[in-house]
Amino acid sequence: MTPHKFRIGQTVELLPGPADGNVPRGTFTITRTMPGDDLDRTYGARSSVDGHERVVREKQLRPGPGHGVF
Repeated sequence: MTPHKFRIGQTVELLPGPADGNVPRGTFTITRTMPGDDLDRTYGARSSVDGHERVVREKQLRPGPGHGVF
């Protein structure tokens, strides 16, 4: 599997799916990288809106303002 695209501390935007109706829109900060399954890598990400940390898949994320993909 390829390495994680995002690094700890990086600001990202979450692209919520249909099952993520209660997840606030806005920026998130990567708090940890986690092992993924065969389909995707996973991260712990903290919302700047409500402060909750969630486990998200890499395909749900895009770089936030002022950050590129590493």
